[in-house]
Amino acid sequence: MSGFAFFDTPAGLCGLAWNDALEICGGQLPEATAVLTRQRMQQRFPDLQESEPPPAMAEVLRRLAAALQGAPDTLEDVPLADADVPEFNRRVYALARRIPPGQTRSYGELAAELGGPAVARAVGQALGRNHFAPLVPCHRVMAAHGQSGGFSGPGGLKTKLHLLQLEGAPLGNPSADQPSLF
Repeated sequence: MSGFAFFDTPAGLCGLAWNDALEICGGQLPEATAVLTRQRMQQRFPDLQESEPPPAMAEVLRRLAAALQGAPDTLEDVPLADADVPEFNRRVYALARRIPPGQTRSYGELAAELGGPAVARAVGQALGRNHFAPLVPCHRVMAAHGQSGGFSGPGGLKTKLHLLQLEGAPLGNPSADQPSLF
């Protein structure tokens, strides 16, 4: 019953992998081409096969595609196979999953909920290690004052900003060095 499948979004082809318990093992944001996205999933999940998703997973794929176009669904009810993820990272991911499509929060805001501003850098590091994107929407977390901050996913800041644009998020104060999508 485990496997992985792909779904189309306006940003490109994305993928999700699941285990026998129908928990998400990982996600894949679009690479430069659909072929590269497929190759990346095969590399990341060599023990899984691309397959027709069971109905519960097909529904997750549908919901996630809709959320990436601004549908008001955080998908925080979808279980993650995160037993091997450090506890702090799990807490960061849980907070990020509460951010609705079309909205953003800052690293500092998440840090404040996790113990104070001193952990802001750790929040960024946890999100940089997020292998559940786009289900854990690290693209919705920005630097201070509306600046884009970093993004370790394929395509870097361009992908982050494109996903936010597709969701209808206000991009109030983009940093001077980020790519323009308008």
